[in-house]
Amino acid sequence: MTYAIIGAGAIGTALARQFARKAIPVKIANSRGPASLAPLASELGASIQPVELSEALAADIVILAVPFTAVEDTVKTAAPWNGRIVVDATNAINFTDFSPADLGGRLSSEIVAEAVSGARLVKAFNTLPAAVLADVPDGPSGRRTIFVSSDDASASKTVEELAGRLGYAPIALGKLAEGGRLQQFGGALMVHSLIKQG
Repeated sequence: MTYAIIGAGAIGTALARQFARKAIPVKIANSRGPASLAPLASELGASIQPVELSEALAADIVILAVPFTAVEDTVKTAAPWNGRIVVDATNAINFTDFSPADLGGRLSSEIVAEAVSGARLVKAFNTLPAAVLADVPDGPSGRRTIFVSSDDASASKTVEELAGRLGYAPIALGKLAEGGRLQQFGGALMVHSLIKQG
């Protein structure tokens, strides 16, 4: 199983730190090329592998940690997805007043799913602020929770297992129309930082 993070902003970097902490190899790419990611890789160690966007898009599990408005351009050159998993860690935000973007009543993950047609989409890693996401998730008081939603139960389970390997306690919320709605920006579960004890 190969993993890739696309985007090296606050969320992408936070996730890269968790992969490095658990020594799980992950490719990372951004719009500026691998050289721009060399300092991050040097800081975090050999698990973090800067690559060209095309190589990252070919991973078995691709985590999209780019701005929501950049998703379509980011994935347009991807090879056929053929059932590979795309993790939607984006949030559709109107940055003029930091409100939910007007999507005409559609879910943000529905729009992302259209951009990666043929992939199995999972919504995860989007509800915590980056600083919290970057914190050690499995401390002495318990494990920080990560919400997971997908219309594909097998893909959801795979991402839940990844979240567990990274040290989080995954909580499956079912299909995107239900759980994904709760997770998207402005939804009831945004910025809820919960700890699972025991």
